[in-house]
Amino acid sequence: MRGWTWAIMMLSAPATAQTVPPPAAPACTAPEFAQFDFWVGDWEVYPTGTDKLVARSRIEKLYNGCAIRENWMPLSGKDGGSLNTYVTSAKEWRQLWTDSSASWAEFRGGFDGKAMVLTGTGFAANGAQTRMAYSRNADGSVRQLGENSSDGGKTWVPSFDFTYRPAKKGGSD
Repeated sequence: MRGWTWAIMMLSAPATAQTVPPPAAPACTAPEFAQFDFWVGDWEVYPTGTDKLVARSRIEKLYNGCAIRENWMPLSGKDGGSLNTYVTSAKEWRQLWTDSSASWAEFRGGFDGKAMVLTGTGFAANGAQTRMAYSRNADGSVRQLGENSSDGGKTWVPSFDFTYRPAKKGGSD
């Protein structure tokens, strides 16, 4: 009878750590997921070459490192934001932008070794393409240069040029 009691106790005992599967590795650890990290931070945004503050922007790395979210907060005009992620199966970065006027735009591209370059439609009139290049400057600021093309990408015309400077303490809330 004692043997049976021991066997029943062992069968009803809780599972040990050896029977629990190990946690899955984080999904977004490939080096590509870090390519846009230079944009993460709290920023004051200026037209490049000026000291005229036009917006604040909070760029956050979220969802276990799988996405970067922008919160665009202009001093006037439409607020909005983007969600950015590296799509492993497509081997490219994608961005979806939307704003307070319900406009939206989709962009695709990647890091070319110097800048994150994303191209898509939605910002420019008449279905023209928009190309945005985000690059880190030596002083830690980030430049976002936007260009439009109405001839399928043969020629590009500048449309916006912003410099994101690190926000002063308490400046982005």
